[in-house]
Amino acid sequence: MQLHQLKYFVAVAEVRHFTQAADIVGITQPSLSKQVHALEEGLGAPLFERVRGNITLTAAGEVLLPLAKRILADVDTATREVQELVGLRRGRVRLGATPSLATSLAPPVLRRFRDAHPTIDLRVEESGSQDLVRGLLRGDLDLALIIMPAQGTDPGLRADPILRESLVVASVEELPVAPEAGQLRVADLRDQPMVMFREGYDLRDATLQACREAGFEPTIAVDGGEMDAVLSFVEAGLGVALVPGIVVARRPGVRVTRLAPPGVRRTIAVARRRDVVPTHAGRELRRILLDYVRDATTDGDLPPGVEPL
Repeated sequence: MQLHQLKYFVAVAEVRHFTQAADIVGITQPSLSKQVHALEEGLGAPLFERVRGNITLTAAGEVLLPLAKRILADVDTATREVQELVGLRRGRVRLGATPSLATSLAPPVLRRFRDAHPTIDLRVEESGSQDLVRGLLRGDLDLALIIMPAQGTDPGLRADPILRESLVVASVEELPVAPEAGQLRVADLRDQPMVMFREGYDLRDATLQACREAGFEPTIAVDGGEMDAVLSFVEAGLGVALVPGIVVARRPGVRVTRLAPPGVRRTIAVARRRDVVPTHAGRELRRILLDYVRDATTDGDLPPGVEPL
């Protein structure tokens, strides 16, 4: 098994076409086919089914694909790390963040990083925590700001808690609250239509869990939105939603109602793959992130509803 064979195999698996894959990797189609066949012989199993022009993965191909992607990602990381050490002073860091953190915590951290290291290539992926975890495990991300699930993170990851944030109820109309506290219980949402985040968003799981712990299944008015869509649906009066307080600070058309204790709180962590040594760029971004959290705590600049751990 050779690296270039894995590269050719992944290319074919992604486009399901040998000629197109050959164009992508920059070799002729017969050469690519020969190398894939050599890989199959070396493994002792076919990787593709070729029936009437349709290319599909065999069971062996399905098993090999994520492993091949991980190997190639690790080789790419090793190459960049060595290049940096020998004096090229170039690098890349790929950061994942949930939508609320991508618009609040990430910008000032990335500004500090860019000021200190203007030649480093910065790439950011915004998605739900479950998607970001999969990206880390595949080797597509170096670091990610995720919400830690109640059951803990994947054993393949190292996740260090850094902050805790509280969720609030976003609505377009004033909600009935306890007059002496000005707060709402989760149970008070029993008869409220709710706007629900799509599958893969940790906010969806947090909302469902909070409602079930309060003894009811939520009435879902709109299902499947992402952050901006959910807030827009709330603004349109379609329902209420549980969201981080930070995301409604810039939405004047949305009312914010705090939840009575214990409320719904989430732990923010910075995560990476446990079995991969971070690059210099990745370690530096993590250091700058932790420095920013410390400084923001000292200066009182953390977003509303967010506290350090």
